[in-house]
Amino acid sequence: GAAMAHGHGPGRCRCCGEEAAERGAAWGLYLRIDRQRLQCLNERREGSGATVFRPWEERGDRSQFVESDDDEELLFNIPFTGSVKLKGVIVMGEDDGTHPAEMRLFRNIPHMSFDDTAKEPEQSFSLSRDPSGQLEYPTKVARFSNVYHLSMHFPKNFGAETTKIFYIGLKGEWTEAHRHEVTICNYEASANPADHKLEQITPQTHFIS
Repeated sequence: GAAMAHGHGPGRCRCCGEEAAERGAAWGLYLRIDRQRLQCLNERREGSGATVFRPWEERGDRSQFVESDDDEELLFNIPFTGSVKLKGVIVMGEDDGTHPAEMRLFRNIPHMSFDDTAKEPEQSFSLSRDPSGQLEYPTKVARFSNVYHLSMHFPKNFGAETTKIFYIGLKGEWTEAHRHEVTICNYEASANPADHKLEQITPQTHFIS
C-alpha cells in the first residue's frame, strides 16, 4: 500500500534529466536568430554580443560573455528568421556591479541606435543580480506576439564602469515567415508597367531613411 500512496502511475514519474531537456527546449529561440544581422552596440570585443545567445544548458560557460566599452550601456538588435511570440527572458551576469540593473525591450524597430532608446519601450524590467541564470522575467505576451526584430537595451548596471552579460535566454514560440505572400506581390508588380513599379518601391525607401 505504501508504494501506491506516492501517487505516480507507471511512466508518470518524470526524472530531472527529462525536465531539464524540456526546459532547455523552451529556451530555444536563440536558434531562430538571424546571426548574420545580429548587432550589439558598445561591445568591447567585436562579435562578443552574439556569444551570449546560446543553449540554456551552456549558460554557465563563463568564457563567453559580452562587456560594454565606453560606458555601462549595451544595446542588442536581434532579427529573427520568422515571427516570434516572446514569453520570457533570462539575463545572467556577475554577482557584482557589472551586472545589468535594467532591461528595456523594443519590438520591430530594426537597426536601433542609442538615440532611438529615448523612445518608450514595449516593456521594461528592473533586474536582480542573477549569476546562475535562475530568474525568468515574463513578458506581456500580447505586446510581443508578432516579433520579427527584438531590441534589448541595458541602460545601467549596479555601479560598475562597464556592464558584463554572460547569457541571455529567450523563451517563446517561433513561426516561419510566410514567404509565399512575397512571391504573389512580386508577380503582381511585374505585371505592371515599369513606371508603376518605381512608385511601389519608393515608399519603402522613405521608410528606411
